[in-house]
Amino acid sequence: MRATLESIEKNQAKIHVEVEEEAVARALDQAYRKVVKRAVIPGFRKGKTPRPILEARLGKEVLYEEALEILLSDAYKKAIQETAIEPINQPEIDVVQLEEGKPFIFDATVEVLPEVKLGEYKGVSAVIPEVKVDDEEVDAHLKLLQQRHAKIVDAGDKEVNDGDIAVVDLEVTVDGNVEERLSGSERYVEVGTARFIPGLDAHLLGMNVNEEKTFTMNLPSVFQYKDLEGKEAEFKVKVTAVKKKELPELDDEFAKDISEHATLEDFKEDLRKRIEETGHINAKRIFKERVVTKVVEQAEVEIPETLLKQQLEEETNRFVQRLAMQRLTLDDYLKMANKDSDGLRQDLEARAQVAIKTRLVLNAIAKAEEIKVTAEELDQEIDDLAAQYNLETEKLRADLEARGQLGVLEEELLFEKVQDFLADNAVALTEEPVQEEAEAKADEEQEAQVEESKPQEEPVAEQEE
Repeated sequence: MRATLESIEKNQAKIHVEVEEEAVARALDQAYRKVVKRAVIPGFRKGKTPRPILEARLGKEVLYEEALEILLSDAYKKAIQETAIEPINQPEIDVVQLEEGKPFIFDATVEVLPEVKLGEYKGVSAVIPEVKVDDEEVDAHLKLLQQRHAKIVDAGDKEVNDGDIAVVDLEVTVDGNVEERLSGSERYVEVGTARFIPGLDAHLLGMNVNEEKTFTMNLPSVFQYKDLEGKEAEFKVKVTAVKKKELPELDDEFAKDISEHATLEDFKEDLRKRIEETGHINAKRIFKERVVTKVVEQAEVEIPETLLKQQLEEETNRFVQRLAMQRLTLDDYLKMANKDSDGLRQDLEARAQVAIKTRLVLNAIAKAEEIKVTAEELDQEIDDLAAQYNLETEKLRADLEARGQLGVLEEELLFEKVQDFLADNAVALTEEPVQEEAEAKADEEQEAQVEESKPQEEPVAEQEE
């Protein structure tokens, strides 16, 4: 087989392909064996009709159609490999010749990845967030741990106040029926946290033990049970007890109970180190993101409409999924964001543009720097995923291959390596260079004023500088 790349214009590539006549003969034989199995020809058993008679009764065109399917897929794949183009859509095929005893000739026109003009991508400067862990932050984490290890104790015979935990018997009726998912005895409602049923705790304030109350309330639009959102519900509630959180003392005993440290000070120091470690990890991630953003902004590439449509569909699907996870409808989001559908589409299209350009730029850098993902690295990633999800490695690999996701996983690893390469070759700034730029601009203006005040015969000084 021979494939020739005839032209590439505006991301459109045309390949001329010639397949040997021997391959055509084999494809026609395969086509005959497939067709004869389903053909019913009078006087012959199914699958036993000789080829000349089959061709005479059904026409050679039937075999040519089958042979074309057999030849085309394999020939096109090989042509892509030989010409080293990267298609982004299905090709348009123009069959030039398909006859027995002659080569199979066809032209394939396909849209390919656009050329990327890279800007500077080594030595790019970006700000890395400064990691500072002060006593207030350590104390805030300590108080969260204190809350997490609090005990629930009886608060006595008192009215329900903010911060208390009301133990209630609850019956909620929606559309005339008791809603079992919301009803029940000894329900714990922490007043002021808006958990369980947002808005319920406000009706509990001031109630006393054994007091009963009936009221109606519209269930919130953002709710754990989507089928109940916005519906009016009747609540019958009885407070059976009032409890409170008893916080443990922040002392050495507390440190011993929740850690391996003997003193609170040792525990706080360890906590500070762990917060710092997390901060440095996040700082490096943010720095890498900023570097990649700068590199992408400095590159030039014309994004094909085909890629934009594909990415816009992905962005839209992801957006809808996120709304569903948050139990929001599209209308809810548009109201909250004060947008219309056109504004949302513009936002999603802008995201799609950035996502496509980023992929194209990272891919171009990978080629320029010969960055690749090794088979060992891909195997290790599959092993890690299998361990993470408690799956068998080979089963996971087979599933990824079946769903066509193995290439996606490899691309993700490649882009991660490219981003690491960019960050490793970037310059980390510890603070925004805004002030420095402002000072430099002021110096330039001052120098310009000085130059203007010099005699006309002395302009050479600026050139020599």
